[in-house]
Amino acid sequence: MDKITEKPWWQPGLEVFAEITGWIAAPIIIALYLGRWLDEKNGSEPLYYLSLTGVAFVVSCVGIVLVAGKYIKKMEREGNKGKVVKKDENINEPGNRK
Repeated sequence: MDKITEKPWWQPGLEVFAEITGWIAAPIIIALYLGRWLDEKNGSEPLYYLSLTGVAFVVSCVGIVLVAGKYIKKMEREGNKGKVVKKDENINEPGNRK
């Protein structure tokens, strides 16, 4: 691989960190401001604020699980390049070691 197209060793970790942080921060910030605005507009002080914060928490959790799953699959693909792996074969058993 060319050194020009090669990523620094820290860049993939930073990408994962940024994407997960985005899934945590963005829904919560949007929900807090929107909930506060709706409560002030409708005079229902903690109703929208707490409801939207709860929904944002669920959205954040789902987003984090999806991002983590995507990166786990990516790491498995990169780790298995050039290797043939059988699903039924347990490499930890003494008879299967070569």
